[in-house]
Amino acid sequence: MNSIMKKFENILMPMAEVIGRNKYLIAIRDGFLVSTPLLIVGSLFLLVANFPIPGWNEWVGQFLGEGWASKLTTPVAATFDIMAILAIVGIAYSLARQLEVDAIQASATALVAFFIVTPYKINFTPKGEEVSHIVKGIPLDWVGSKGLFLGMIVALTSVVIFAKVLKKGWVIKLPAGVPPTVAKSFEALIPAGIVIVVFFLVNYIFSYTAYETVHNFVFKILQVPLLKLGNTLPAMVIAYLFLHGFWFFGINGSSVVGAVFNPVLKALSVENLEAFQAGQPIPNIITGQFQDMFATFGGAGSTLSLLIAIILVCKSQRVTKMGKLSLLPGIFGINEPIIFGLPIMLNPMILIPFMVIPTVNIIISYFAMAGGWVPLTNGVQIPWTTPPVISGFLVSGWQGSVLQIILIILGVIMYIPFIKAIDNQYLKEETEASNSQEDDDDIDFDDLDL
Repeated sequence: MNSIMKKFENILMPMAEVIGRNKYLIAIRDGFLVSTPLLIVGSLFLLVANFPIPGWNEWVGQFLGEGWASKLTTPVAATFDIMAILAIVGIAYSLARQLEVDAIQASATALVAFFIVTPYKINFTPKGEEVSHIVKGIPLDWVGSKGLFLGMIVALTSVVIFAKVLKKGWVIKLPAGVPPTVAKSFEALIPAGIVIVVFFLVNYIFSYTAYETVHNFVFKILQVPLLKLGNTLPAMVIAYLFLHGFWFFGINGSSVVGAVFNPVLKALSVENLEAFQAGQPIPNIITGQFQDMFATFGGAGSTLSLLIAIILVCKSQRVTKMGKLSLLPGIFGINEPIIFGLPIMLNPMILIPFMVIPTVNIIISYFAMAGGWVPLTNGVQIPWTTPPVISGFLVSGWQGSVLQIILIILGVIMYIPFIKAIDNQYLKEETEASNSQEDDDDIDFDDLDL
């Protein structure tokens, strides 16, 4: 067993180190955190307008009037329709801080670079006419989910160029008495100008190709294939095996694997949300909501099932107290107490269910949705701390809640033999320690020295 663990560690540890120290992946991971609270707020408006209860809109319409739901879509559009812009600002800011350059100037430059390669053309059909016309305007398609991947590329590339020019000393320096904010703005003048020229040339070159714009090229060549790959069961299973392998060695696997996989899942979620808003069939099974609400319950390893199993069958003080202390955080998806307290980390006795149960959850959920027994997730962003049953209902109706309950119970059954073995070991140690303490407390008069 030790040799197997050693080999496993030799594979995962170097990979985690490379990913964990990669500035670009860290920037993508942290950059999306800028948009997360805004998308959640926008999703709450959408959820109220499309609450998954039959007759909801008609009932609320009695008090708020007809068409009340459509008015709530404004905050949704103001967040989801500009997702790429939010991502660019966050990613560029994060990378600029890591490269130790002016983060505000770098993120503003990245945003301008993105708009340089964005075509200012939209199709417009006047009321009462059937022929559409091309007019000037910012196309929401390209500043939303369709422009997400190009936005990431532009943010990273522009900040790298900005930082290299700045560190070469190609700047305009003002006298010492000039206020720092004014001096910084002039220092950014040449780096920002070079970034703008570079992206202007890129846009100019692509205007003479069959793709016409950089957006079309990235969307067709990169984004579409990645989304098709990410929306497959094998990709999800492999990602989660690595994720839990990292957690087993005490590395935050969600951060390591999520830096690569989450941008794909986020784009797939937005596709579902757009279809849900338009009343069209939802296209994707695997999304960010599928991952958050059906793969694991209580955190990595689906440890909510483990905590329930502990309460049901365990007797040792060490395990039962740890289970009770960890239950409330576990309900809200926080499982560090049980991972490091039981511990799960580097504990081969719990490794098998810790890795297998989330995989089983993914497979069962995938086929339940593919078979039409459970509705596909609607793309609505809800906090990852939303407890099971409630989260399933909000993203996939009552069928989602039922599926969550079934998976949690199945996880409990699978965890029981493993946690019972650990419990018996701890119980034996506690009994031996208690007996030893009693022996130490006994007084033997033969040992007294008179």
